[in-house]
Amino acid sequence: MSVFRTMTLITAVAGGLGLSVSAGFTAQAASGADTAKPLSSSEIYRIYSHNSWMWKDGAGYFAVSKRQFKAWSGRGSNASAGQGIWFITDPGKLCFRATWYEKGTSFPATTCFSHREKNGVIYQRKEPDGDWYIFRHAPARKGDEITKFRRGDYASRQLDRMMPAMASN
Repeated sequence: MSVFRTMTLITAVAGGLGLSVSAGFTAQAASGADTAKPLSSSEIYRIYSHNSWMWKDGAGYFAVSKRQFKAWSGRGSNASAGQGIWFITDPGKLCFRATWYEKGTSFPATTCFSHREKNGVIYQRKEPDGDWYIFRHAPARKGDEITKFRRGDYASRQLDRMMPAMASN
């Protein structure tokens, strides 16, 4: 797989996370995030553990058992699936390290997100150089990224269906 194709897939998966925001919204979020404090490890754990992050065309599940991470994104020739682990590093930082599969190929990737909070508003950004955006308003609003989390596993069943096709050439 070419470096370009690998970066395109990682970008597509990140795009499925709802990371595209308007310039004005990003500027508003950045000003609040600059003075916000990182979430604690226990706060990060409460957001992600036992939950699925529902994406535009896919989902990522953060299991508690062995901190397994399972995800799928896209359909047909644009399908990808990932399996690995998730972990909390520095205060406010969640990462998942997975092997991502496409039809006939695979590659490893680590994706991290930082989280900060100020006055009940949680900010998030993709590391290392993503723009801060509001992950959850205070109180949460329809459309906030945190509203895309659902209790339970919404990834494994589709991942299991996709994996045989990913392994074929």
